[in-house]
Amino acid sequence: MPYLKWIGQRLFYRERGEGDLLLVLPGNTASSACHGGELEYWSDRYHVTSLDYLGTGGSDRVPVWADDWYDQGAHQAAALVERLGRSTCLVMGTSGGAVVALLMAALYPGRVRAVIADSFGERYPQELVQTTLIENRAQRTPGQVGFWEAAHGDDWEQVVEADTEMLVRLARRGGDWFGSRLEQIRCPVLLTASREDELVPDAGPQMCRVAAQIADCRIYVNNSGGHPLMWSRPQDFRAISDHFMSTIEQ
Repeated sequence: MPYLKWIGQRLFYRERGEGDLLLVLPGNTASSACHGGELEYWSDRYHVTSLDYLGTGGSDRVPVWADDWYDQGAHQAAALVERLGRSTCLVMGTSGGAVVALLMAALYPGRVRAVIADSFGERYPQELVQTTLIENRAQRTPGQVGFWEAAHGDDWEQVVEADTEMLVRLARRGGDWFGSRLEQIRCPVLLTASREDELVPDAGPQMCRVAAQIADCRIYVNNSGGHPLMWSRPQDFRAISDHFMSTIEQ
């Protein structure tokens, strides 16, 4: 099993295929185990790699997730690129992984050739904490539990609770995970979303506001689908992503 050492901790990752490096970044309570479809689909053209952030999936656990968790995810992803011996990569992130992907482009402009950021908000507002975070996760439906067990194993509850606590703290501070750093991104960016995303209200207008801060950016918003678009409308997501990445390669 492949691991990366990062500040004394082990980070697990999965990889498949050959070619240019395509880094797939999961959402907060997902993991690389959830991205088998993406690894399979793009592995005929790319060396596709998906990372488990510290505290998730097959990576080492930490009792409390740091307030700068998304920044740390970007640093971990950049360390993985270096571990694989690559100078640059394409980055695809969904949900919280989209935030990590954009921060990686801002913090490591020389490493990121392009970003696809799917199904995320411009910030995490306090008004979403009770409904879309605490109440939703407290349901513990069979679908939720099955997803989290597949992503993280038997200690999935610790992972979900740590993520919930981190997001509550973030919302209390105003929910701004980007600051002014989107303006630092210079690589091409594709933002994708569904207008019916139950976790990202007003996804279309939010994407427009994010795009206005990025120099080279385009948007794809689907009228149908859910959270995330990557999984709820996979054919549409893959088609627009393929087209975008083909323009980067020209």
